[in-house]
Amino acid sequence: MKAIVKVTLRKGVLDPQGKAIESALHHLGFDEVGNVHQGKFIEIEVPEGTSEDRIKEMCQKLLANPVTEDFEVVMTA
Repeated sequence: MKAIVKVTLRKGVLDPQGKAIESALHHLGFDEVGNVHQGKFIEIEVPEGTSEDRIKEMCQKLLANPVTEDFEVVMTA
C-alpha cells in the first residue's frame, strides 16, 4: 500500500522558486504561463491497513511545515 503526499506552500506565502520557474518559462517563450507554484511529492510505502490519519500525523510532525505548508494525502493500493 502506498501513501502519496503532496506538499505545497499556503496561499499568501512567498514562493521564490515558483517565481523563478515562472520567469524562466517566460524567457523561454512560454508567455501564457502565470502564477507558478512549486511543491513536494512524497511517496511512502506503508503496511496494508495503515490509516490516512496516521499518514497525516507524519505530515504534521515531519513531512510538512504546518505554519507555511498545506498537504494532501492520497492512499493507493
